[in-house]
Amino acid sequence: MSSTTDLRPYLRTLDAETLADLLHAHAERDPVLRQILESRFVTQGSDLAEAHRLLDTAVMAGNVEYAAKVGSVLDTLQRLLDAGSRADLAPLARRTVDDISEMLEQLDDASGEIADRLDRAAELYARACVARPPDPESLADWILEVEFDGPGRPVIDLADFASALGEKGIARIKSTVDEVLARQPAGSKRETAERLREELAEVSGDVDALVAILAAKPPRVDVSLKIVRVLRAAGRHSEAIAHAARALTHDKKEEAPPVVEEPIPLSRKEFDENPGCVTYLALREESLDTGRWVAQRKTALARLRELAAGSTDAADELVRALLGEDRADEAWRAAVRFEASLATRVELAESRSIAHPAETIPIYREHVEELITRKDPNSYREAARQLRKLRAVHKKAGTTEEFSAYLGTVVEIHKRKTRLIAEVKAARIAIPKPVKA
Repeated sequence: MSSTTDLRPYLRTLDAETLADLLHAHAERDPVLRQILESRFVTQGSDLAEAHRLLDTAVMAGNVEYAAKVGSVLDTLQRLLDAGSRADLAPLARRTVDDISEMLEQLDDASGEIADRLDRAAELYARACVARPPDPESLADWILEVEFDGPGRPVIDLADFASALGEKGIARIKSTVDEVLARQPAGSKRETAERLREELAEVSGDVDALVAILAAKPPRVDVSLKIVRVLRAAGRHSEAIAHAARALTHDKKEEAPPVVEEPIPLSRKEFDENPGCVTYLALREESLDTGRWVAQRKTALARLRELAAGSTDAADELVRALLGEDRADEAWRAAVRFEASLATRVELAESRSIAHPAETIPIYREHVEELITRKDPNSYREAARQLRKLRAVHKKAGTTEEFSAYLGTVVEIHKRKTRLIAEVKAARIAIPKPVKA
């Protein structure tokens, strides 16, 4: 075989796993290649860590700074995707979509800049899912949540996610869509299901079903043109010509349906009279059943946030409402932004510290100090337990030395509280030796 033979066409026929094994084996024999690959790996990992850090801090920024930080995250995602990164970028991309979607409910985006960021984030998430498909049913559940329970954005194009969803994901979405269409005679939820049914017919290539769905719509020029395009793309030219002829001679005009004012639900009245976690979740349950939750959620959350800005109790109510929706990230951001009670923030820190340990360190420190100020044996014992948790959190965050310095400061300040020092020692926490001048 000639040494000038171009092997790239052959290599492109190999699956990713085989290529990875070949490259790894060669890197084991070639130190230069291994160094190049390790350098790229470290750079890529640091890029992802920095992107997550930007999202962690962006929530406290104003509109302009938030848009800039999110823009940097999206630039990182696009650069890694364009470079063909083998890293799993879908979690970061999805977190970015969810984060921007949530912030759009809180910020005044008159310029539309943040909404543009959301559209871009959704496109990059679709690309990340195609490059490294997640669990198809989990992806389908996320899409269904955005479509049926979200604030109406981002706009999801099923065609972009089709290959990542596969048969299982598509079937899961179809099952839910069919269920909604059978249960909901009218309302926004049914409208969403009808749109998804049309997209499902498109991505599955079911021409007959798609034409039937389009033909059932009120006659419009754009609908007729789409039917013609679908039939022509399927090679059914005679049917396309016949439909075009019928559309040209059709003079039926669409009559606007009469506006029917729906009665205000009882749960809405109860929420307006006593806005809080319980009435919010009751409103959610009723509105989901009637397909009105998308519109109701935005105004109800706006009211809870307005109250949260004025009192700690109201902030706690907002946090509990978000937790009731299984929106842990939103609950955490609300607790930080509106200064929820320390007890609520400590409760959230338990789960938040798993993925974002650095964020929870100030909460644990504040809790330790609060317990120490109570000056009773039980509080000292609990403070020692919290110090053990704080030590573990620092370890996860890679800041073990900071914990040692912090603990040294705590011991120095409270060295005369012998019962506290005894509890710390009993908790098997090594007390650093004082630094001699």
